[in-house]
Amino acid sequence: MMSPRLQRVYVWEFPVRLFHWVNVLCLFTLAGTGLLIGSPLALMNSGEAWASYWFGWLRFIHFTAAYLLLANLLFRLYWAWAGNSYARWNEYLPVTGRAWRDLVKTLRVYFWIDRWTQSANAGHNRLQGLTYLILALLTLFMVFTGFGMYSAMSAAWIPKLFAWVVPLMGGDLVVRRWHHMALWVFVVFLVIHIYMSSLEDRQDRQGTVSSIITGWKVITKR
Repeated sequence: MMSPRLQRVYVWEFPVRLFHWVNVLCLFTLAGTGLLIGSPLALMNSGEAWASYWFGWLRFIHFTAAYLLLANLLFRLYWAWAGNSYARWNEYLPVTGRAWRDLVKTLRVYFWIDRWTQSANAGHNRLQGLTYLILALLTLFMVFTGFGMYSAMSAAWIPKLFAWVVPLMGGDLVVRRWHHMALWVFVVFLVIHIYMSSLEDRQDRQGTVSSIITGWKVITKR
């Protein structure tokens, strides 16, 4: 039986959990296909050319994942207004003095300067919220640069909306380099994210990891 001092809280609604896992799928797909597009394999094939269209399929999968990532991000922006209190936009912006103090406090705890105490907020702490906001902006950068490069070889109207990006940034090669470097920011974030989520799950005992599947966390009543 659960202790009377503990309380189950429904934190992550289904749309938030769906956004998270679609994001994971898109980012892994984009990272894998993007690295192969940047450094394609020299496959030897003695068959007909039409039977070795693997690079074309690779690009198709990459672009499809990019469209899905953009749609997923736009949906999450909508849900930042329509969702529950844990999904709202103000969870991601440290717009008050108290929010900035909480951010500093969280940093001190994560760097083991202060003793770890269970978070009073069942949702994102201020560091997580700010990090996810920065990642959303970086995702937009990837969308802009990716579709900017794609616009030169596509007649679709969405890529054409970003045709100005390449001239503005100084050419296709420059855009490609920035696009590639931004990919590694996501790779580094993924490693840190898994570590910090596991650490918080172990220290807080709130069910941080399982909550992104079930939506529920366990918090101590104050």
